[in-house]
Amino acid sequence: MKKILITGGNGQLGSELRLLSKVYTQFEWVFTDYQELDLCDLENLEIELSNINPRIIINCAAHTAVDKAESEFELSDILNHQSVAVLAKWSHANDCQLIHVSTDYVFDGTASTALTETAQPNPINVYGVTKLAGEQACLRENPNAIIIRTSWVYSSFGNNFVKTMSRLMQERDSLNVVNDQIGSPTYAADLAQAIMTILTHNTWQAGIYNFSNEGEISWCQFALAIQEIGQFDCNISGIPSSAYPTPAKRPQYSLLDKTKIKTIFGVAVPEYKESLRRCMELLMITN
Repeated sequence: MKKILITGGNGQLGSELRLLSKVYTQFEWVFTDYQELDLCDLENLEIELSNINPRIIINCAAHTAVDKAESEFELSDILNHQSVAVLAKWSHANDCQLIHVSTDYVFDGTASTALTETAQPNPINVYGVTKLAGEQACLRENPNAIIIRTSWVYSSFGNNFVKTMSRLMQERDSLNVVNDQIGSPTYAADLAQAIMTILTHNTWQAGIYNFSNEGEISWCQFALAIQEIGQFDCNISGIPSSAYPTPAKRPQYSLLDKTKIKTIFGVAVPEYKESLRRCMELLMITN
């Protein structure tokens, strides 16, 4: 029975993988968060990995607080880059499959068509810089690794845009939401399923892959879809990014092309509104 190690086990993606572990019982699952496996302890990380001795690592851990990262470069670099290098080095030396999760924030947002895996990265914030460094370290230390870039992740777990908007729409009469950043959301449950589709596929093809839900929308359009599904009585207005300044700059356009992951692994990519509806139905049940 192959042992799978999940880092970031209490995050959105880790929590979705925990649900799927009940279905994929052919694997032995080990879920860790920083309490069980401190990725910041670079000196002892290889020892800890050897103690767990997984055959597969899914690295869901990251410093994802994009605005905080601007003033926390060192922590971001350790979690998003240096620890990834150690995971990749260990997995390569120990014949362990590695799937590392990355982000659309490795791009500068100046594209006008969906970005393929060969598009030139050019990050414009600390989070993106450290995540790109992590990708490069991953492929350098373990050429057999798979990297999955994703975007705008949400789930019924953790804090995210869907939960925040759902709450605010019930508390307020009106909301302003940025309408000039274009991309596609990712339901973490769909990403978790995509990862398991790859792990149970009869081939392993290393390299970078994109995954998000289908659709090309702005954050404002995403909010309007949340309003529609939740039937919230709240007025949503679109505003430019310049009217909502944040410490970290965001890419204006970061839509990901999913052709490669669909073609090579037969991964199903649901339409964003279909997935949003599934997630919001779950949230309504749990609330």
